[in-house]
Amino acid sequence: MSVAFKSGPPGPEVPGNFLGLSFEVGSLAQIASYSERGDMVALLRSLGAGVLRFGGVTSDENIAWSDEATPRPAWASGVLDAGNLGQLAGLASQSGWRVLLTLGLAHFEPETVAREAAAAQAALGSSLEALELGNEPDSYARHGFRELPWTAVQYQEQIDVYRRAIEALAPGIPLAGPDSSGSAAYEQWGLSEAIYQRPALLTGHHYPLGCNEQPPPTIAKLLSPPIRRLEEASLHRYTRIAQEAEVPFRMDETNTVSCGGVAGISDTFASALWAVNYLAKAMSMGVAGINLEGNPGKCEGYTPICAPTPEDLATGQLQAQPEWYALLLAKELIGERPLRTIVKPAERPNVEANAFLASDGTLKFELVDDDSPGGRPVAVHLHVGSAFHGASILRLTAPSPAALTGVRLGGSEVSPTGTWTAPARLPRAFNVNGVITVKLAPSSAALATVQPLAPSSG
Repeated sequence: MSVAFKSGPPGPEVPGNFLGLSFEVGSLAQIASYSERGDMVALLRSLGAGVLRFGGVTSDENIAWSDEATPRPAWASGVLDAGNLGQLAGLASQSGWRVLLTLGLAHFEPETVAREAAAAQAALGSSLEALELGNEPDSYARHGFRELPWTAVQYQEQIDVYRRAIEALAPGIPLAGPDSSGSAAYEQWGLSEAIYQRPALLTGHHYPLGCNEQPPPTIAKLLSPPIRRLEEASLHRYTRIAQEAEVPFRMDETNTVSCGGVAGISDTFASALWAVNYLAKAMSMGVAGINLEGNPGKCEGYTPICAPTPEDLATGQLQAQPEWYALLLAKELIGERPLRTIVKPAERPNVEANAFLASDGTLKFELVDDDSPGGRPVAVHLHVGSAFHGASILRLTAPSPAALTGVRLGGSEVSPTGTWTAPARLPRAFNVNGVITVKLAPSSAALATVQPLAPSSG
């Protein structure tokens, strides 16, 4: 199998804060408390810069803002207050991560939300990426929050009321939206948002598999070529509108299977293989960033990090799940520019490759083989030409796609304190007549880094 790249200008640079995590607003108080204990700060720092997004159904259905002028409403099972935002600001400051915060729209309370927005602006300052208004508002009628007909036009009318209230108390605060449930809805809702609101950021969600679909989700389906083709079409719908509107698009919530994930799929090494390819594909298509959804208290669902026990959750002793290793691998592509990648022949449809170019001329190839274990390794021939050295190979491996443990990046695992250290020396593959051959085992991924030869002094 050969991998090459077309000549011509590369795509836009992968933003420095491309990587992100997404949590329910219901988890905000708990996670914010980790500014003072646990290993959350170390984990976030190990990825460099990023964006913490707090949203989900709890932002609309369960958690309300509370201050001296705002008692807890009857519908809310919990509240956020200025103290929680102050702790969140500490976490953002210590980690270097920014915050994307969702404010409730299902219960139409513009004055209350404006006070929350002002408090967020005061607490977070420059750490505030943007505010979203409502979580998956295109689904409100299905969930009983709005009566039919409920369209993007009516949504924009309500957003206008919110914006005026927010602007009166928190002028200049950046807004994001429409936070659609999927790219099909986004084609209408995202376009409307871009035209009428000119947000700082367009946002939407993606889940390749549904928790209630029949036949039930499987690892094989998650890693199948048809799912990848659907994902590429979905990314194209998202990015087309964003590029036409000249507004960046961020996939602010995504993971493997909707409804919190499925044990035996979402918590396995298969989720890391899925994430590696999805992150790289989104980078290559110009997405501004991706937030992997997670639940710090539920290790058996989808989540990049979690606490194994209630005691660990209370103290912030989090552990890296398989998807965390995909984020660590993707970190190596931050700041690079995607190249148009050509993969031939198509005899191994479960092998994917994406090429990137660094500012110093270094080439990076993200490679994934989603084939089931037991097959023969595929020889991936990287056609780079004679002006490059051989490649160093950073491999992502585990005992099997279904493995819950034993994940290794470069042969190393994330430490109990949340850090990962790249090996001092990585395996290498030689450049022979302009071609570098990388052997890729089934159910594994790799990053091949190819540095240019030094210019001749003569």
